[in-house]
Amino acid sequence: MTGSTPTPQDLLEIAIPVARDAATTAARMRVEGVSVAATKSTVTDVVTAADRAVEQQVRDALRAARPDDAVLGEEYGGGQAGAVGAGGVRWIVDPIDGTVNYLYGLPYCAVSLAAEVDGEVVAGVVRNVSTGEEWTATAGGGAWRDGTRLRCSTETDLGQALVATGFGYDAGRRRHQAGVVAALIGEVRDIRRMGAAALDLCLAAEGRVDAYFEKGLAAWDLAAGGLVAAEAGLRVTGLNGRPAGPDLVLAAPPALFAPLHTRLAALNASGGP
Repeated sequence: MTGSTPTPQDLLEIAIPVARDAATTAARMRVEGVSVAATKSTVTDVVTAADRAVEQQVRDALRAARPDDAVLGEEYGGGQAGAVGAGGVRWIVDPIDGTVNYLYGLPYCAVSLAAEVDGEVVAGVVRNVSTGEEWTATAGGGAWRDGTRLRCSTETDLGQALVATGFGYDAGRRRHQAGVVAALIGEVRDIRRMGAAALDLCLAAEGRVDAYFEKGLAAWDLAAGGLVAAEAGLRVTGLNGRPAGPDLVLAAPPALFAPLHTRLAALNASGGP
């Protein structure tokens, strides 16, 4: 397929075994023992040796399969905006989404791998390192887990909605986000904060939570899980007509999108540090 534009299914068929092997490596390294290798934005924003090893493994596998493609990864960068390979393909990888959960042995972390063609995410896979649960999607081909096509929640009442969210590592940002949650929590069924954006998006795709929002997501947090969510019928956007991105990601079923969007906009969920 090198030198020509592959189909979304072609790319997904490459991504799935790469993500599975990466998750196996991450799980093995967790059993062997994990330690902090570095920090990023703050002292609580950690990188483990496994993050780096898993990303390198993914890069090597992708290079072997499609040597001319670009790769953007959380740990080693590359594939900057506008950079694509010869076939217009850029891969986006988060080697361990939910690194703090991984560090503490909490079973909510994942390998996330997506493929863009000409700037559009067209294939993605998210695999839970601890449980082996796996979600996949292709643009126009639906979202799937274990052979079952996924459909988002049919909840229509925001007051009955279970809403997932997350918090940044910067203390000022967390305080702002906590204020948003404090104002919102009395208007929904409850809030869940589980610590891995890609998995939160996949749970929303299944209706295991009704909606999800978070400020501060990078491309690798959003790419694969966002496609899974969108292909399951959720609207995945930012606020006030902006696209989903670092300012805010809101993933909600059509019936909940407007009321949740209205409240998040009023609460300035995309504001703060």
